[in-house]
Amino acid sequence: MDTESPTERLADADIEWCFDAVQGVSRTFAITIDVLEEPMASYICVGYLLCRVADTVEDAGHISPEDQSHLLHLYDRALDPDDPTSIEEFREAVEPWLPANTDEVETDEDWKVVARSPRIVATFQSLGDDAQAAIYPPVSELVCGMAEFVERYEDDGGLRIGTIDELEEYCWYAAGTVGELITNLVAQDVDDRRAEILRANARGFALLLQLVNVAKDVSDDFREENNVYLPATWLREHGVNPSNVTAPENETAVAGVIRRVTRHARGYMDDAQRYLEVLPESQGNTLEAWAIPYLLAVGTSRELLKRPEDVVKEGGVKVSRAEVMGLIQLFKSGNVERERIGELRSQLEDEPFSPS
Repeated sequence: MDTESPTERLADADIEWCFDAVQGVSRTFAITIDVLEEPMASYICVGYLLCRVADTVEDAGHISPEDQSHLLHLYDRALDPDDPTSIEEFREAVEPWLPANTDEVETDEDWKVVARSPRIVATFQSLGDDAQAAIYPPVSELVCGMAEFVERYEDDGGLRIGTIDELEEYCWYAAGTVGELITNLVAQDVDDRRAEILRANARGFALLLQLVNVAKDVSDDFREENNVYLPATWLREHGVNPSNVTAPENETAVAGVIRRVTRHARGYMDDAQRYLEVLPESQGNTLEAWAIPYLLAVGTSRELLKRPEDVVKEGGVKVSRAEVMGLIQLFKSGNVERERIGELRSQLEDEPFSPS
């Protein structure tokens, strides 16, 4: 794999802008990138931003499904090294839906990323060939998968996931592909057996994180994007029409479905832990970069099982800032070996993290 640090090969302004952009759109993912080293930090940062462009278009309630689908397919063609479509063509096509004054502080950070997509793609194309080959296929799968779901529900005004199997399909496109991107980058430096274990468990690692996100973001997803990811079959078993997931009278029933999705997510904790146990620390990859989001997902699942009603009443459930910072400081101390991940998981399943 190409080992030259991208920060030495690229203009500093491009890489620094990408790092700043991730801080703006996802503080959670920024934690991961902050504890990676080069070149992995730049590879993951740029790969994530490529995905974020598509995710923003897919979530845009002010763009018709037909136009969303067109934009996503155009974006995918622009990323394809064998397609003549340029990223400037995508940027021109998305222009009518961009907020005014994308340089202004108050403008949504996600749309700033979309507006700067040519810069992100140019930075991606400046990475080494091995990095590009590892990043592009899963990004393309994510983009095309999102387009497929937009097209599937174009007559519903938003996504309306039907079954748990369909939810897992969506989660694969939204997060599993990102897990595959990560695995493509790190698996090049391990033996075949270890790479096989990584690839066998990458899906579970990604599904745990994304299913927990689905459970905790039910209200925001519906109110901001008109999307309902909780399976309609499970909602109806609890007497809830998917179009009424945030209605106060459905609070208890929806909480039951949130618990059910959370328990389903917890079924992937073993896979995720196995993934971490064999994850190589090379090319700037670090254990803490992926162990922290794993443990935060475990902690969030604990809170969701304890107080799922808060997702409907208060708009979401999170672990405390003190717990987040405590985990970060623990890993920064350098006192966490792989063997301790299971111990920390067991603690966080039941109680908030507290340093021993």
